[in-house]
Amino acid sequence: MSKEKFYYDPKTDTYVKIYRSNKRKFFRFFLYLGSSAMMATAMLVIIFKFFGSPKEIQLTRELENMNLQYDLLNEDMVEVNHVLSDMQDRDDNIYRVIFEAEPIDISVRNAGYGGARRYEQYEGFENSDLIVETKQKIDRITKKMLVQSKSLDEVVTMTKNKAKMVASIPAIQPVANKNLKRMASGYGYRIHPVYKTRKLHTGMDFSAPKGTPIYATGDGKVSKVKRSRRGYGNIVKIEHGYGYETFYAHMDRFIVKRGQKVKRGDIIGFIGSTGTSTAPHLHYEVIKNNRKVNPVNYYFNDLSPEEYDLMIKLASQENQSFD
Repeated sequence: MSKEKFYYDPKTDTYVKIYRSNKRKFFRFFLYLGSSAMMATAMLVIIFKFFGSPKEIQLTRELENMNLQYDLLNEDMVEVNHVLSDMQDRDDNIYRVIFEAEPIDISVRNAGYGGARRYEQYEGFENSDLIVETKQKIDRITKKMLVQSKSLDEVVTMTKNKAKMVASIPAIQPVANKNLKRMASGYGYRIHPVYKTRKLHTGMDFSAPKGTPIYATGDGKVSKVKRSRRGYGNIVKIEHGYGYETFYAHMDRFIVKRGQKVKRGDIIGFIGSTGTSTAPHLHYEVIKNNRKVNPVNYYFNDLSPEEYDLMIKLASQENQSFD
């Protein structure tokens, strides 16, 4: 109940009760109500500005949690990259080395993924940069994993074919030790017997009597046979697969034909002195990935350590070649 109010009337020297009209009471009520509403609004503005609304607080927490999850995801991707890099290193430097396969080119492992507009759907958001960056990292990892998966499939295939590969790689002398007179000339720069000039001798010369058997040094298929009175004379070339070929020259005769499959140890012909040759011998070459390499590294199946050491010493002498 509201208190009654009076005012002092000096004329009558008495207190007179104050009566308020309904209009005034209505006006004062709305004034009070408006003031309260303004105060409440001001307080809400202040609270929302400095403390945020419940919805804003919820969204802020969700955003902070999302950023935290992205950070954790990025840490996981860094760890996955480390593991993947280790797998790639072992793949290139262990597995493929064992099977003498070329490592995967770094440009293939790090190739791009998708087009320029691949991430267009993630643009236009407040955290677009973060989302696009994370998606790009995931795509790069995915591409590397696909390449690595295919590489491991190849390694599995090479493992299954290992027995065939081992049988195909040149691994014995083309002339038996008992039939060798001496190692005529090894791989390297030698004096040509006819032209008397120093030139690269791209194979090894095995000196033995005419008619001595010549053996295929690995499984393969005869890719070339040729009879000639010049140059290398009568020759045979065998394709072994896995990047390997062997070449046999100055033969007296050969007993194989083009396209014929041969096994390691099969007789393919006999020693002679055809072409530009000064004495009966076999000129033998090993070709790997279209490059002529030193055959001395491919006799590991039929030489003892002592015989192999002697072979290296003889082959390294800079004497005159037979062709």
